[in-house]
Parts: sequence; C-alpha cells; structure tokens
Amino acid sequence: MSDQPPSQALQMRSLVTNSQTVEVSLEEVEVPDPGPHQVLLRVEAAPINPSDLGYLFAGADLTRASASGTPDRPVVVAPLADGAARAAAARVGESMPVGSEGAGTVVGAGDGDVARALLGKVVAVAGGAMYSQYRIADTAACLELPEGTRPAEAAASFVNPMTALGMVETMRMEGHTALAHTAAASNLGQMLNRVCLQEQIPLVNIVRSPAQADLLRDAGAAHVCDSSTDGFVEDLVEAFRATSATLAFDAIGGGSMAGRILAAMEAALSSGAEFSRYGSVVHKQVYIYGGLDRGPTELARSYGMAWGVGGWLLTSLLQMV
Repeated sequence: MSDQPPSQALQMRSLVTNSQTVEVSLEEVEVPDPGPHQVLLRVEAAPINPSDLGYLFAGADLTRASASGTPDRPVVVAPLADGAARAAAARVGESMPVGSEGAGTVVGAGDGDVARALLGKVVAVAGGAMYSQYRIADTAACLELPEGTRPAEAAASFVNPMTALGMVETMRMEGHTALAHTAAASNLGQMLNRVCLQEQIPLVNIVRSPAQADLLRDAGAAHVCDSSTDGFVEDLVEAFRATSATLAFDAIGGGSMAGRILAAMEAALSSGAEFSRYGSVVHKQVYIYGGLDRGPTELARSYGMAWGVGGWLLTSLLQMV
C-alpha cells in the first residue's frame, strides 16, 4: 500500500436492522485531511477485543449467520434474539464503525508541530473506528512507539493493559488486599498476573484446562485453580484461605462461576470461625466484566449476607478516577 493516502478507503461497519438482524459489511468512506493537531494513520493492525465482538455482532446468533456480497465487499448477516434486539434498539438503522484500538504508520499530519513530528512514525491509538484502512486521530491520543516496533506488536497497547491496572486500582479503592480472576490464561489474565507479581499482590488465577494452569505456573503464578479438575472447589477454597482474596473479576458472566467463587470465599472466611446463620461479616464482591457465557448468571446462595455481584467496565472506572 502506498504512503500516499487515497481519497476513499474501506471501513468495517455494523448495522442493526428493522428486521431484527445485524449486518456486518465493508463500506467505502472518505479519507479526510487531518486538522492542525491531528494525524492520518494508515491502520496496519487492530486486535479483536471481546468488547469489539459485542459491538460488532450485537449479541447475534452467529450459528445462523449467512454470508453474501463479493470477495472484495463481503456482507455477513445474523439474526438477533428478542433480548439482544431490545438491547440494541437504539442502534437500529445506524451503520456504526467498530474497533477499539490499533496501530499503524502516520502518513499525513496537520500543521501543528507535534503532528508533523509524528510523520512516518509508528503509533498506537485507542480512538474507536479502528477497523479501517485509514483513521484520523488527535495527536494527544497517539502513543509513539520505539523505532523498529511492528504495528502488530503494539496494536493492543491500551485496552488490556488499562483493564489489568484498573482491576488493581478497583481492589485498592474498595479496600481489598487480594483478588481473583477467571479466564486467567487470556492475554489480559497474563498481564494481570505480571502486574500482581510486580506489585506483590496475591492473585487467584482461575483457568479451564491443565495446559492453561501450566502456562500461568511457568509465568510465576502462585495460586492457579483449574475448574476442569475434580478438586477445583477444594483448591479454590484453599487459595482464598491463603490469599484472603475477597474480590473477583469474572470474564465468563453466565453459569455458576460467580456463585462458586462467592461460596469458596465464604468457606475460606468461615473456616474455624464461630457459626453465624448470617455467614461471615466480611464483604465478598464479584464483578462481571465479560460475557464468554451469554446465559443467565446462576447464584445458589450459600455465602451469607455480606456479598455483591455487579458489572464492571473500564470506561466507567476511568470516569471516576
């Protein structure tokens, strides 16, 4: 691709229709000239974050998706269940760009000194609409990368790192001293493990296979609990007893994991304590921040009265701090 930007380029769009479907397509859009404090980025890499998938497909049933269009302009259409359609009602008829973050080369710049200094540089940007061939960005939103860095190496410079730091910040703000994390072998989970090791924060890593457990242990994780094993519950209780973790971040959402975490925390807190029909007085909190399981969240209450389950979003945290 030439460094000279074209007048038009492709952008991925997501459209929720009146017929209760979501339509994902490539559209040709104008490539604008950058303003004084802006640059034009040729996007060369962009990650697919779980939040991007939710935005892109709006909770559609992808097992019933169909493809049409041409090889150069493919179109994917998938139906929305009633609940997903209600949640996306405000989007009906509005074709929306997608992509939280990405990286590429600055091929155009406005008249400002900072903008001109970025010409030819590889930068990372978190500005939305990054599933595009070209993207205008404010210079303040650009992270200039060291010379020789490939865009693919830096495309995920914002969402996962800031989420890991945000989880630790939430722990401190709410007075907890340790935390737990599900889907802990993910890229985010591995980042959180490194942050907690560096900060000497006890972390309970919950994974779903022996291979994932080995990956984290090899990376220095002290507490890894594999939900595929027969001894998972006992291991989880022991990990909470060892760490005194009373806060968890759950990427799964649906199913019984949030409730099992709360029950294990309660069992660890109640071990050797005087019996109370109201359970321990220590507050236990699980925040659901993902939706790997889109089913209902199941809570079989067996953890007293001092507990909470809520949603957690990085952007909401950033607005608070």
